[in-house]
Amino acid sequence: MAVDSAAERVLAGLDPEQRTAVTAPAGPVCILAGAGTGKTRAVTHRIAYRSLTGEVVPRHVLAVTFTARAAAEMRARLTALGVGGVQARTFHAAALRQVRYFAPRLLHGREMPELLDSKVRLVTLAAAKIGMRTDRAAARDLAGEIEWAKSSLVEPAEYVVAAAKALRETPHEPARVAEVFAAYETLKRASGVIDFEDMLRAAVWGIEEHNDVAEQVRAQYRHFVVDEYQDVNPLQQRLLDAWLGGRDDLTVVGDASQTIYSFTGATSSYLIDFPRHHRDAVVVRLVRDYRSTPQVVGLANAVIKQARGAEARLRLELVGQRAPGPEPDLRIFADEPAEAAAVAARCRQLIAGGTPAREIAVLFRTNAQSEAYEKALTEAEVPYVVQGAERFFERAEVRQAMVALRSAVRATPGETPLVPAVVDGLAAVGWAPDQPPPGGAARERWEALAALVQLAEEYAASPVLLPLGEAAVSERPVSLSNFCDELQRRAAQQHAPTVEGVTLASLHSAKGLEWDAVFLVGLSDGTLPTTYAKTAEQLEEERRLLYVGVTRAREWLWLSYGAARSPGGRARRPSRFLPQLDRSGGGPERAGAGNSRKPDRRRQVVSCRVCGATLLAGADRKLGRCPTCPSDLDDELLERLREWRLRVAGAQKVPAYVVFTDATLVALAERRPGRSEELIAIAGIGPRKLGLYGDAVLALVDGADVDDVAPEKTSGESP
Repeated sequence: MAVDSAAERVLAGLDPEQRTAVTAPAGPVCILAGAGTGKTRAVTHRIAYRSLTGEVVPRHVLAVTFTARAAAEMRARLTALGVGGVQARTFHAAALRQVRYFAPRLLHGREMPELLDSKVRLVTLAAAKIGMRTDRAAARDLAGEIEWAKSSLVEPAEYVVAAAKALRETPHEPARVAEVFAAYETLKRASGVIDFEDMLRAAVWGIEEHNDVAEQVRAQYRHFVVDEYQDVNPLQQRLLDAWLGGRDDLTVVGDASQTIYSFTGATSSYLIDFPRHHRDAVVVRLVRDYRSTPQVVGLANAVIKQARGAEARLRLELVGQRAPGPEPDLRIFADEPAEAAAVAARCRQLIAGGTPAREIAVLFRTNAQSEAYEKALTEAEVPYVVQGAERFFERAEVRQAMVALRSAVRATPGETPLVPAVVDGLAAVGWAPDQPPPGGAARERWEALAALVQLAEEYAASPVLLPLGEAAVSERPVSLSNFCDELQRRAAQQHAPTVEGVTLASLHSAKGLEWDAVFLVGLSDGTLPTTYAKTAEQLEEERRLLYVGVTRAREWLWLSYGAARSPGGRARRPSRFLPQLDRSGGGPERAGAGNSRKPDRRRQVVSCRVCGATLLAGADRKLGRCPTCPSDLDDELLERLREWRLRVAGAQKVPAYVVFTDATLVALAERRPGRSEELIAIAGIGPRKLGLYGDAVLALVDGADVDDVAPEKTSGESP
């Protein structure tokens, strides 16, 4: 009975689709989960439900994610659901654990080779070995090509053909890249080290070539869950197949519309083809969006609705579940500096209005766009943090601070409150709790150390109860020593805290995150899509990048671009992926003499008043709803409006549509405006027509007979 009750609690609060995913029988299950639809909730509740009902043993479950942060969140949620012992790890962490465990057996008693943190140094040496001179940036590009090849199961001798088939934009001639690749592999073996792809391959080799290893691994792991399945590459899929060993107790979750990492070797083909490879698979679609307002959801649907290609076959139309919010802002500026200044000013307003800085993000296509926003935010005195590839606890200043805090433990009296103790300890690395210094790098360093103080405040405010036995618990002591232990634990899990500042990030690095307010900037053709996107597949991935950006916003969304890169520069067109922006021109006119700037133009998105979807067609925008949404049309009023229009048009000797179009009449009969302000809010009714016909229309809506508002009582000339 206790188990049944616990399992029922796991099902409580799930929507019908989530419940279907959670209770699906053992076997292949594919959860197609749109942005904000609760995919983590679905998979963790599925694991918990199966564990609590006795269908699976938690220690036999392996849940694979793509980030350590996601794995830590999954473990925390499972613990909260009363299920412990599930292994939730990244592909690399799971492979590393297995290779280390089996290394003595596989390597005949030798230890596992050292794991390379970065390929760049060896790639530089490999390039020099074949007579190619490279700087650090070029070495990083070559390292990226080698990672792509190895993740795609491509050997050096196969690289040229494989790169051509994949339409790779290679940093050097493909043949030269292949030479560097081969030299890199030789140097790596001679140095007795392995890289991350080698580690995955070693895990595969250990299982595929050693029956005893395969039996032990498969006895340990019998049930599998893979998150973000659209981002799996061929090498990771090979490892997953090795783990499974022909079994099919596999749950995958993904969203083909968020496939944005194909340049690394990731492919959505495994997600797309899952039902074909697993004929008896249960496929569940999660489309109820709990993250974003209907206005944001509507714009996201409008962006992805135009998608083409294989991923579009699994496109999901999201349905917003939240209360309505503000319409997205669409803005065009004279140039990028004007755009950045406006963004910074709006960020400052949002913060002054109560939105925490950490709940605001400025997202762009390339990291090179960051500088203008760093400068503008600095000038506006808005705190910010640049989100890059480096994890929080890997930052040099954070590592130094943790050493300093550990050293301060001995000199800190035991009764010292935690937060003052942390502040005093950070003084050793030059941090002081005053205004952050100017400049991007210095300010980012200050904010990173300030985040440690914030962590200390959170740690002191919410002590965790620790088990002392079956019946007793004890409150964790809040001390500097224990806090240092907590930092070490988080560092091991790569659980970075949220820095108190506006986030500046590329669209790629923003995936998996969300904010209350999101600015999508620089949305011009040539930037998004980038000029390097030439094939249909590459252009579709650029469209999905915008979709990912839109779906990061919970409530407030801003989309903008500068008509020129710099004041007086060449005009650019808006991104082709923004159907709401005017296609006919290249944006605002260029600034005239004296560098005077034309004011920015703004066009609000019109959303369906029924479902919140963004309306693109002119007729739909006039109606204020989707053509498929239910109508609340007043048929009797529509007939009176048509009769009145016919008389007015006859009196003025103009076609009926010149007075009002059919769509405008339907909008009037549906929305039944009672005031001039409501009347002019209907698309197609401007100040002139309001003056000419406003009184008559309002009278008809109020129930007047057509004879009471005869044409001779309607003012004037032809509109």
